[in-house]
Amino acid sequence: MIAPTSFFLDYGCHIRILEEARALLAQGLHVRIVTYYLGRDVPGLDIVRCAPTPWRSDYEVGSSRHKIAFDVLLSWKALWTAVRWRPDIIHGHLHEGALIGHMLAKLLRVPLVFDFQGSLTGEMLDHGFLKRDSMAYYWWRRLEERIVEMPDAILTSTVHSAALLADVFKRTQDVYPLPDSVNLDFLFPTCITPEERLQRRAALGIPPERQVVVYLGLLADYQGIPQLLQAAASLRAQGEAVSFLVMGFPQVHHYRQYAHNLGLTDEDVIFTGKMPYEDIPAYLALGDVAAAPKISATEGSGKILNYMAMALPVVAYDTPVSREYLNNLGLYAAPAGDAEALAQTLRAILHAPDKAAQLGARLRERADRHFSWNRTGRQILRIYEKLWQR
Repeated sequence: MIAPTSFFLDYGCHIRILEEARALLAQGLHVRIVTYYLGRDVPGLDIVRCAPTPWRSDYEVGSSRHKIAFDVLLSWKALWTAVRWRPDIIHGHLHEGALIGHMLAKLLRVPLVFDFQGSLTGEMLDHGFLKRDSMAYYWWRRLEERIVEMPDAILTSTVHSAALLADVFKRTQDVYPLPDSVNLDFLFPTCITPEERLQRRAALGIPPERQVVVYLGLLADYQGIPQLLQAAASLRAQGEAVSFLVMGFPQVHHYRQYAHNLGLTDEDVIFTGKMPYEDIPAYLALGDVAAAPKISATEGSGKILNYMAMALPVVAYDTPVSREYLNNLGLYAAPAGDAEALAQTLRAILHAPDKAAQLGARLRERADRHFSWNRTGRQILRIYEKLWQR
């Protein structure tokens, strides 16, 4: 596997890479992950890291010009590793992983699988790295179109992404929707006792009479963080006894200041910063309702599956990806990006605790039925075998 990111960090695409690797190990495969030099080692995984850049030792989340240098170093390490190790499959995560993997797959005469987790140019627009009407956007879009043509098979993190490949990039052959899944043995609502729940809430400064809305993920505008904080301010103005537990990074200081500017206190919004993956269940268990205000229409939203596994009712913007996970069990705010619609949808479910409990239980059942990593591992293995039979 080629992972052009600082694997392992505790969010999004890293969790997909981690759980896919574990699922393939469970199928008897040997998986070696080549990645950037920063990141956290995970017990049981074979991780190879490239050299650091001589002028920069930290990495920015998302699009960055520095990633070009990172990917050159990653390409060299991937080449060195592949020539020595002789893998049977090259599995490239994200567009850079597929591009690097294409060169290696041609050299070694082995199949290339591309793990597609959203549009490259779509993400660059979301991060403000490109403008849609610019020449730079034109050339990045042409590169993305070329990368989509390269692999022998593409795995998509959502059905919506498979439709995007067909409609926008005209790639329909050997495209396999394999939505993000969740480990229900790791995430479950009774992972802490009621007494521990009260103690942890108190330790975070959450008054005992308050309900708690939880958010877990990256802190960025395209994730809907401004709208989430505006919704918190609206609920406070309406006299609602609710605290928001916001778990994630980067830009914690920026969004804490944004919350203060909206008149929110440290009891109204609690920022935890980066949350270790191992601690996620215990902190999500503090919530009564979960929020998934992501605005981007091109990326998956794996956080929703974490919420579902924890039997939390989920308030999300009404996007195709949200509906793919939640179906008719989601609580949808529309239109996407409307902070007041988000606030009123949250308010309605906070005032209906019995309905919230029923929805949460049904969402966990749905996660168990449709989003299992063990099943995903078997599906990926069948795709590998099909490519080898060719």
